[in-house]
Amino acid sequence: MHRPCLLVVFGTRPEAIKMAPVIEALRNYPQIDTRVLVTGQHRGLLEQALRTFGIVAHVDLALMGAGATLDAQLAAMLVAIGAALERKRPARVVVHGDTLTTLATTLAAHLRGVPVAHVEAGLRSGDLSAPWPEEGSRRVAGVLADLHFAPSAAAVAALRAENVPAAAIHLTGNTVADALRIIQARIAAAPALADAIEPVLARFTGRRIVTGTVHRRENHGAALERIAEAIARLAMREDIGIVVPLHPNPVIAEPLSARLGACARVALVPALDYPAFVRLMAASTLILTDSGGVQEEAPALGVPVLVLRDVTERPEGVAAGAARLVGTDPARIVAAAAGLLDDPAALEAAAVVRHCYGDGHAARRIAALLAAALAT
Repeated sequence: MHRPCLLVVFGTRPEAIKMAPVIEALRNYPQIDTRVLVTGQHRGLLEQALRTFGIVAHVDLALMGAGATLDAQLAAMLVAIGAALERKRPARVVVHGDTLTTLATTLAAHLRGVPVAHVEAGLRSGDLSAPWPEEGSRRVAGVLADLHFAPSAAAVAALRAENVPAAAIHLTGNTVADALRIIQARIAAAPALADAIEPVLARFTGRRIVTGTVHRRENHGAALERIAEAIARLAMREDIGIVVPLHPNPVIAEPLSARLGACARVALVPALDYPAFVRLMAASTLILTDSGGVQEEAPALGVPVLVLRDVTERPEGVAAGAARLVGTDPARIVAAAAGLLDDPAALEAAAVVRHCYGDGHAARRIAALLAAALAT
């Protein structure tokens, strides 16, 4: 019996984490030949996630470092992914979110008449400069994909406002909730999975943990220096310990290390694998981040978030009171953090478990919709 090939494509750690539940759910459909292609956009971080979820890539393009500029990277991806599509001849490709890998795959598939399914479709900040260049990438996917798996009602509304046919849009929830549920269950069964973070937590025994993560391009340069200054000022408090997992990009790691390396109550740690990072988030009193994934994960753990951006494409957490936009001004960040750390009632109101981004079963819905599309 001929089995149609479904090619799942991603290149970064966040994509791998969010696509892993979909790949797992597709194993329930033996009539589909599910294949995984990774671009290697984030090499080391991607490999962490692949190991965590037991994903074996059928095609690894190993394109990290293919170009110093975004257009050079995109060009290399477009050519390499196009060649892979010629070899594999998939019936459909599946992409996620808004990375360069997503943009290149969507374009390469479109140029070959291969239909595209878009997971986490419809997120919009309304500002092409924030996040940059991701907002542009996901808008392109919104035009060229023919199946849109929207994580929220707001995402559905955004797609409808862009004249995407209603029949092409499916409200599924966000697969990050699935990934978080899977990893929490694994940690509960085998706590040693998250052991990498335990020495850091032990260092701050008796203090409340504040976690900080930064990686977005629009926060490089002066914005990153402002964020580092805010963290340094917060670290003057004696009641907290601040843990900052460093993104391996030296444009991020070096300025943070230069400003925060001498702060006694700041632990700069290498990028953590997903179980250790989930353990860190769960142990935190407060999280400062510009990450979209963390904005989604923290509310499900009952940890309030200060978002180091001026706009967000994930308004659900803000509307629920789990997240607050604070930008990159040090005084504003410090004031917002103090407003929670020094006000037990405000902290209690923010630190409530909220499932803003799905029920943990989005992947099952997506797999069923993909199977139905391939059967027609």
